[in-house]
Amino acid sequence: MDLIFLGTSSGTPTRDRNVSAAAIKRSDSRRWYLVDCGEGTQHRMLQADLSLQQLGGVFITHVHGDHCYGLPGLLASATLAGRTDELLVVAPADIARFIEAVRAISQLRLSFPITFKDVAESAGGIGTADFDVAPVALSHRVPSYAYAFTERRKPALDTAKLIADGVPRGPLWGQLRRAETAMTDDGRVLQRADYLIAGGRPRTIVVCGDNDTPALLTAAAARADAIVHEATYTSDVQDKVGPAPRHSSARSVARFAQSVSLKNLVLTHFSPRYGDDTDHPPSIADIEAEARREYAGNLLLARDLDRFRLDRMGRLTRVAQATASGLLT
Repeated sequence: MDLIFLGTSSGTPTRDRNVSAAAIKRSDSRRWYLVDCGEGTQHRMLQADLSLQQLGGVFITHVHGDHCYGLPGLLASATLAGRTDELLVVAPADIARFIEAVRAISQLRLSFPITFKDVAESAGGIGTADFDVAPVALSHRVPSYAYAFTERRKPALDTAKLIADGVPRGPLWGQLRRAETAMTDDGRVLQRADYLIAGGRPRTIVVCGDNDTPALLTAAAARADAIVHEATYTSDVQDKVGPAPRHSSARSVARFAQSVSLKNLVLTHFSPRYGDDTDHPPSIADIEAEARREYAGNLLLARDLDRFRLDRMGRLTRVAQATASGLLT
């Protein structure tokens, strides 16, 4: 499973960071899913080589503009790109009204149908071609949600049994992955069902919207391999700002992750006051240092265009990183 960050700033963009958006996909597929769509998301999509034709669904966590203002433009661009396939949009109900208002005012005519699902009425989960997606209610100034993406595992070939039956690695294995039967050179008909084994435990990544109470993720964390959570402030800045914004500090998120023995924690949604230059504090390094004091697991701080991969062992690593030119390497 891959995560590609298309925006990691909160509220407003900075010179190096767009506002909130992230893509999630299976590592073996071009189809992908978008979580939040702040203004400017399309530019990051172009840099990350993500196609609107391959977009499998959009999941909006809440109605604040830095998480959804880019959505109407994305829909319009999909039409200009010739998309005809239906698009799933899962979001709070007000997002449907937002889309319809923009369409009416701007006379936007889409070339594809939208299937809209109200996240508040989707407690049973949402099925997609690649993932089963379960929403988790969070705590913010407006209704906000996390989405737990659990991969749909395909049965694997029992390679040991194939070898034992005299079917060496090669074209026949490929045929059995694609079709119900395959024939050997000596005329034996192999039945695909005889050589399938159940896949391992499906992996889960939870991508969160804004949230001031990390403990609301306790149940989701029990099955999660990784959680992506906002860390808008360090705790000292949060104390100065006060509780009104309803965000989390790096310390509060890290303490929660440690308390539930979470394997992988990704922090994002950083206040624009935090830059990358450690000579001019406050910096992102302050957020990282605060989190590392509380959490002993695998901690990653996202930058725009970073790509993270969750391997079969449940380890999340950065496999591509933004450069000064803004491209992936």
